[in-house]
Amino acid sequence: MTIEIKKTNPRATLPVYASSLAAGADLYACTAGEVRILPGETALIPTGIAVAIPAGYAGFVFARSGLSVKMGLAPANKVGVIDADYRGEILVSLYNQSGQVRSVCHGDRIAQLVILPVETALFKEVDELSDTARGAGGFGSTGK
Repeated sequence: MTIEIKKTNPRATLPVYASSLAAGADLYACTAGEVRILPGETALIPTGIAVAIPAGYAGFVFARSGLSVKMGLAPANKVGVIDADYRGEILVSLYNQSGQVRSVCHGDRIAQLVILPVETALFKEVDELSDTARGAGGFGSTGK
């Protein structure tokens, strides 16, 4: 699959897969300088790129495990969704869940982009749903 990418900032770095079997391609910060994120705060970090996701797919912005575990920086919305019809710059909302001020600089790897197929559902209202063993059991109903 080929994904068309446009640099919205000439200093931007294109996404890169860190290994041949990586599911996500690293997204890089494209900032004018250091962005300091206070504990408990969120900052929108520009990537300087826009993508053309093909119809039938979406781009999903996930945390980089090292950044989230070691530095406490992860996407504020947990998983960002880039719809196939969005053509604006990808911005990553990084939330500082650590107890220390964290910094993001130009060229830092800040998230990863995974391209996945998606289905568009037709929603049909009904009076009853089919029964299952779980039924309406919610949070924790299936055990630990």
